[in-house]
Amino acid sequence: MYKFAILLLLVVILSSCGTTKANRIDDYVFKKKTEKAEYIKSYNNALKLWKVPFKEEDIQTTSGTAHIIIAGPKDAEPLVLLHGMDASSTMWYPNIEAFSKNHRVYAIDFLMEPGKSVASNDRLNTEEVASWYNQIFQYYKLKKFKVVGASRGGWIATLLATQENSGISKLVLLSPAQTFESIDKKGEAMPALMLKLFPNEKKLKRTLDAFAFYPQKIDTIYKKQFYLANKYAKSNTSMLQMQPFSKEDLQKINIPVLVLIGDHDVINSEDSLEKATELIPKSKTEKIKDAGHFLTIDQAKLVNKMVVDFLD
Repeated sequence: MYKFAILLLLVVILSSCGTTKANRIDDYVFKKKTEKAEYIKSYNNALKLWKVPFKEEDIQTTSGTAHIIIAGPKDAEPLVLLHGMDASSTMWYPNIEAFSKNHRVYAIDFLMEPGKSVASNDRLNTEEVASWYNQIFQYYKLKKFKVVGASRGGWIATLLATQENSGISKLVLLSPAQTFESIDKKGEAMPALMLKLFPNEKKLKRTLDAFAFYPQKIDTIYKKQFYLANKYAKSNTSMLQMQPFSKEDLQKINIPVLVLIGDHDVINSEDSLEKATELIPKSKTEKIKDAGHFLTIDQAKLVNKMVVDFLD
C-alpha cells in the first residue's frame, strides 16, 4: 500500500516537471509533434473499428476545444458516453452498434487526457470539469439525456449527476473508478502505474492481463492506441481529485442508476455494489461473471444487452 502511494506521488511529481499554466494540454501531453501525430494516427485507426456511421465534431468552450463523436438516429433520445482513463472515445468500439441503435450517441473525449479534445490550461478542478461538460450539453441542447460512464468516466458521470438540474435522466456506471470506494486491489492494479512510469510492451501486457479477464479479446489496433496513450501522456494531478463520493452526494442522485462491475475487477469489490444499493435510492447493481475492469470488452455482448435494456 505504501509502495502504491509513493508511486502515485512520483507520477504527479514527474508530470508537473517542465509545465506551466500557459501550456496547452496537447503540448503538455505530447512533448513532440511526432508523438502527437503517431497517437492521432492510432486514434483514427481505432475509430475504424466502429461498425456504424458516425461524424466527428469540435466545439469551442471556455476551457478549450471539445471533440465529440456522434452516431445514431438524429431524432433518437440522446445518450452521452464518457470513456475511461487514457482510453478515449474509441474504447466504445465493442458497444457502439448496440448503444446507437435507438439513441443519438455523443461520445466525448476528456480534454485532460490523450484524445482529440484540447484544453487551454493544464489544470482543471472538479467545478471546471463539470462546467466543461455542461457547455457541451448546452451546445447540443441536451436538456434530458442518459449517460454511460466507464472507469474514470463513471466518476465524472457521478459528479455530473450530483449537480443540481443536471439534466441526466438515467445513469449507467461501468466499473466506476474511485466512485464508491478507493482502488480495491492496489497490488494487482500496480502494473498500470508501472506502465505509465516506464512504458514498454512487456508492461502493457501485464496491465492488460490485470485489467481484462480476456485480454486476447482486445483488438490489436485499439491496443496500440491504448499503449501510445500511456507512453506519451503525462499523468496530472486531476487523478488525485477523484475521491470516493460522500454519503450525502450519492443520496442526491434520485434517477435510475445501473452499476456493473466485473467479478475480477481490480478497482471495485462487492463493497462498491453494496454502497450503491444502500445510498442511491433508484439503483440496480450486478456483478458480471468472467469480467475484469475492462468489462465492456470482456463481456461486450452481455454488457450491451444489460445497458440497452436498462436505458430503454
